[in-house]
Amino acid sequence: MKTERAFKYRFYPTPEQATLLARTFGCVRFVWNAVLRYRTDAFYERQEKVSYNDASAFLTQLKKQPDTAFL
Repeated sequence: MKTERAFKYRFYPTPEQATLLARTFGCVRFVWNAVLRYRTDAFYERQEKVSYNDASAFLTQLKKQPDTAFL
């Protein structure tokens, strides 16, 4: 008989770690929303699907812009 196990872990970050995590998750959220907007606009405006490689190229362009240099 197979026994299922579950583990619970807690994480208590230091203030520096909490700041770094907040910044990282903020960047991830920004990138996700930017690529989602790019793909959605491409589909609804031009009826084209954006591939992974196109989305990756868009992200590379996004990182090179001065106002998104924090990525």
